[in-house]
Amino acid sequence: MKGPADRFVDALRLLLPAPLTIALLLTAVAFAMAFFWGTLDGSAIERSVALLDAWEKGLWNQPLMAFAVQAMLMLALGHMLALSKPVGSLMDRLASRFSHSTAQAAFWVSLITMATGWLNWGFGLIFGAILARKVGDMAARRGVAINYPLVGAAGYSGMLVWHGGFSGSATIKAAEPGHLQALLAGSGVEGIPNQILPATTVFSTMNLVVTAVVFASVALFMGWMGKRAGTLPMRIDGGFDPGSTAEQPVGAERLDHSRWMAYLTGAVFVGMAVYRAVSHPNASGLGFMTPDWINLLLFGLCFIAHGSIYRFLMALTEAIGGTAGILIQFPLYFGIMGLITGSGLGKVLSLWLIGQSNEVTYPLFTFFSSGLLNVFVPSGGGQWAIQGPLIVQAALELNLPLEKAILAMAYGDQLTNMLQPFWALPLLGITRLNARSIAPYTVGMMLVAGLVFGLALLVF
Repeated sequence: MKGPADRFVDALRLLLPAPLTIALLLTAVAFAMAFFWGTLDGSAIERSVALLDAWEKGLWNQPLMAFAVQAMLMLALGHMLALSKPVGSLMDRLASRFSHSTAQAAFWVSLITMATGWLNWGFGLIFGAILARKVGDMAARRGVAINYPLVGAAGYSGMLVWHGGFSGSATIKAAEPGHLQALLAGSGVEGIPNQILPATTVFSTMNLVVTAVVFASVALFMGWMGKRAGTLPMRIDGGFDPGSTAEQPVGAERLDHSRWMAYLTGAVFVGMAVYRAVSHPNASGLGFMTPDWINLLLFGLCFIAHGSIYRFLMALTEAIGGTAGILIQFPLYFGIMGLITGSGLGKVLSLWLIGQSNEVTYPLFTFFSSGLLNVFVPSGGGQWAIQGPLIVQAALELNLPLEKAILAMAYGDQLTNMLQPFWALPLLGITRLNARSIAPYTVGMMLVAGLVFGLALLVF
């Protein structure tokens, strides 16, 4: 007989088709809304042609297409870093310490995964998955019965805090000079700032306090759950090992396996990242922390951590498949943004939002709407492309802090990752679990963190 958790997951499967299908359906919905509620003039045929033109321009929007490549690199490089031998050795040591009981494993895996996810979402996603798998395997070798699905869910907790961290799509894009102005180009909105620095979003007092409280409360919750959950021992075999070529490299192939080649290349990338950071005119405000800077640093760290071009490329082959969703879906979301802005629908929606909100309710409204939208658009970058112009415009019209509005969107987006299984797919593949088994625990984490986020938006 199916329990409540099983029925809940079955309901999600009935309501949510594949993410690509959702993106196509949202495109059709956006077209219909823009057609009936937009401000375009002319006959039905003229409006339809104008909307198709706006959609196509959004589809191939050059700055946003560059953002898609940035996001793909960030995920692939973070994944590759998690697959390196130094990181693998670190996880082996951690797994040996935290595999004595379910409560201990769930507490530490969730806490460490959230910390790595806050640093980089791609790194945290794969790091948490591999750590959970290693804990399960270590417990099995020791003969310790643990609740492996609970530990697997703990390995997904980095996606609960990523958007308020170093690699959050909204926060780092807002830090790029001119991005906000480009985002609202043609909207007629005045007073758009050139950039919003990470010092006022990621490293604001509000975000640091909220993040610390979420870390503590979620880890304690998972430890508490571990003491009450039943045990389901499981051994997980296999995994990624870049290894070395079976044949002795000859000639120019020696360069592919040269440690010094990889170390020198990595040092150049890391050195450039450090130089860009210290020489930036607003280094104290962390104005250097853009997607390009993060990827520059990750490139260097990956070369150094893998120790050869050969192992770097093997890790790339393993990691690149995880970027497929970004490659295909992001342009569709950019097309939706083109429909919203090109039809005038964005201004209509912003005026409605302004009419329903005040300085107290607006952050909460943004938080809840962002969480809801993330269920259908499981991508922080795609969501920022769609919701970002509305959030920025409404905040400016209401004369409210734009930094808080951006964080409210980030909190809502990351919260419902615990409900939407799209980004859990890499974790499920690595841990050999299924969405049904981890859903009760990820939903529990969502409820705990949601309470913290909601209270913070009222207090700060």
